[in-house]
Amino acid sequence: MVDIECLFCKFGSGQIPVDFLYESPTTFAIADINAQAPVHILILPKVHAENAAELAKLAPATLSELFTVAKDLAASRGLTGYRLVFNTGESAGQSVFHAHLHLLGGRALAWPPG
Repeated sequence: MVDIECLFCKFGSGQIPVDFLYESPTTFAIADINAQAPVHILILPKVHAENAAELAKLAPATLSELFTVAKDLAASRGLTGYRLVFNTGESAGQSVFHAHLHLLGGRALAWPPG
């Protein structure tokens, strides 16, 4: 299922060209255009789900794959530590309502995150 109005669906389907850092039949990864760390990658399902909870119901294997891709991307960039974040809802900072996992690393990350 793809939402024809969704920016991330357009990236995943190739309707809008983007440089993939990773791609499989079900997921892809791109650099975040508003990077909050030296490494800031978005890892996304190609199926449209508004958030991680919806993705867990719709495609649990794809949700699991996002974490595997994050681990592999972090390792390929030599990260010894990293943070994974799903924002759910506007008040949590979600601005595109298509589930996406943020991989952040390359510097010390403070806690709490903000």
